Parts: sequence; C-alpha cells; structure tokens
Amino acid sequence: QVQLVESGGGSVQTGGSPRLSCAASGGIVVITGMGWYRQAPGKERELVAEIGSGGDTNYADSVKGRFTISRDNAKNTVWLQMDSVKPEDTAVYYCNVRATVRRGLRYITDDYWGQGTQVTVST
Repeated sequence: QVQLVESGGGSVQTGGSPRLSCAASGGIVVITGMGWYRQAPGKERELVAEIGSGGDTNYADSVKGRFTISRDNAKNTVWLQMDSVKPEDTAVYYCNVRATVRRGLRYITDDYWGQGTQVTVST
C-alpha cells in the first residue's frame, strides 16, 4: 500500500518561505509524475506545480517565479519551496504521485494522494 507522508506548512506571514515535503513509500516500483495541489475554502482543488521523472516542471501561473518544485528519485520525495507567499496562497496543500506498484504478476499504475497540510498566510 502506497503511503504519502507530508510535512511542512503551518502559519506564516506574508512574504515568508515555507517548505513542504512529501515522502512516498510502500512497494513502489517506480514513480513517474509528482506534484502539489491546493484547495482553498469554497474552491476546487487546483494544480500548483508538477515535476516529471526527468525533472521537467509545470507551474500554475499564480505561483510562477515564487514557488519551486523539486524531487529526489532515490528517496521518492518531492518538495515545494514557497517563497514570497501571499494571503491568497492560503489553502490545504496535497501531495500527488503517479506510482507503479507490483500486485502479484501485474504492475499497476495509479495516482496517490497525501493527507494534506494546511498553509495559512497572514498579513
């Protein structure tokens, strides 16, 4: 069973630089995509940033130039460095990975989600 353990976040002031991390474990054969999503109260979950196994990245326009996503393939870990945060960055942040696991004679690829970590940016 794949498990994602998130850490980081909390309450920060405008302009702060929180760092989120997410470690995946549990019978993983390979991880392809890794990413971070967020959901603010009353809004839908949205993509913040994603990174492929080769290091290619994609960011939401609202965070470009402020957030940086990175990963360590050997540790199955992804980070989100958040710089110059704003009150509108307040949300629950979720880690997402697309992982392949072995189940008997089959290899199954699926998306897995972390439990979410709250980031609150105050003025």
